[in-house]
Amino acid sequence: MATVNVHEAKTHFSRLVARAAAGERIIIAKAGVPQAMLVPFEGRGVKRVPGMDKGKVIIHPNFDDPMPEFDPDYMHPDDPMRELVK
Repeated sequence: MATVNVHEAKTHFSRLVARAAAGERIIIAKAGVPQAMLVPFEGRGVKRVPGMDKGKVIIHPNFDDPMPEFDPDYMHPDDPMRELVK
């Protein structure tokens, strides 16, 4: 794993990107202290297919209807928040 300073990384950025694309990991340091790592991009493993979740998600017709007023008595009797909203 190579280490380069920030100035060198700015000067030779294209070369460093090519090295990283070839599989090398490069550490970028400032005053000898590692600050970042340039690594190869691995991309997505599986290509997305439109419609693969068809039928799994249901949006009801009243989805964007106004919300009813909040009624604390509608809460479950064991809900710990019940006493806080009264």
